[in-house]
Amino acid sequence: MTTVLVVDDSRVSRMLSRQFILQKHPDWTIAEAASGEEAIDKLQTVTPDLVLLDLNMPGMGGLAAVEKIREKCPTARITLLTANVQDAIRERAAALGIGFAEKPITEVRIDQIIATLGN
Repeated sequence: MTTVLVVDDSRVSRMLSRQFILQKHPDWTIAEAASGEEAIDKLQTVTPDLVLLDLNMPGMGGLAAVEKIREKCPTARITLLTANVQDAIRERAAALGIGFAEKPITEVRIDQIIATLGN
């Protein structure tokens, strides 16, 4: 069974991601966190195959959370979701070996991210 961790301080973004994923994959497990810190805590009980990670969040942002998520879940695919489309952010994501997707979250973008899992 595939598990996805959606990390975003926007409740609406988390709900949309959950909805889009479950429409196509109703048997998948979706866990949610509203911050980087909450995501790290969730990893004590959840082992995600995919992490959708917002860049700009209060407290620990997406880029800061990547390293800690990797330590606990080295095989998880991580995709950074952001409205910040600066080249420097894309380059940082590429250097970290994580995916990059622009907000707003759409069904097409979620499908593209899921396709990277090979499912």
